[in-house]
Amino acid sequence: MYFLPETLDNYVVSHSEQEPELLQQLTRETYQKILQPIMLSGPYQGRVLSMISKLVNPKCILELGTFTGYATLCLAEGLQNDGIIHTIDINEELHDFQRKYFDKSNYGHQIIQHTGNALDIIPELDLTFDLIFIDADKPNYSNYFHAVIDKLNQGGIILSDNVLWHGKVIEPLQEKDISTKAVLDYNTLLKEDKRIETVVLPIRDGLTISRKR
Repeated sequence: MYFLPETLDNYVVSHSEQEPELLQQLTRETYQKILQPIMLSGPYQGRVLSMISKLVNPKCILELGTFTGYATLCLAEGLQNDGIIHTIDINEELHDFQRKYFDKSNYGHQIIQHTGNALDIIPELDLTFDLIFIDADKPNYSNYFHAVIDKLNQGGIILSDNVLWHGKVIEPLQEKDISTKAVLDYNTLLKEDKRIETVVLPIRDGLTISRKR
């Protein structure tokens, strides 16, 4: 979803940091071999994720929804030298694809993959996090928030993707549209939860930054 006129959006992209070559390769292979390649974060949002991670300079990151690992690698760019990113995805068929690109990068030794249901895995992680990226199945967004909020360090950041959901958040809600209802509920949760402060950015399909007070 693009909220700016194409010419203005092209200007924004052309005056932002360029996508690294490895991520260009990952994108090409994802489109060649993987179903629903549109789930990739994409070059511009990837640079936004990278910049936020570099500003936070996290020791420990949690990512919910790895897909082919594009956003994982962007977030890893901001890790401290001895930092770790834990990334969770339910699709075991993507594990080897992810690892191939993780190991091609400078961050392979800092990336720990988990395969399975995030709501089962999160409680098993005896860790706290400086940065959490939520980009998984929309119906569970609120459940993910409740599962991770106590594991987020004070001053830590939650990034939530797709919070504008193709613009459907301002359209009449269809009775059977479970995902849009879940995103609407999640956005309300982030606005009203007093443990965090939240800003919605109209970047691509919507990206929310929430900071723990």
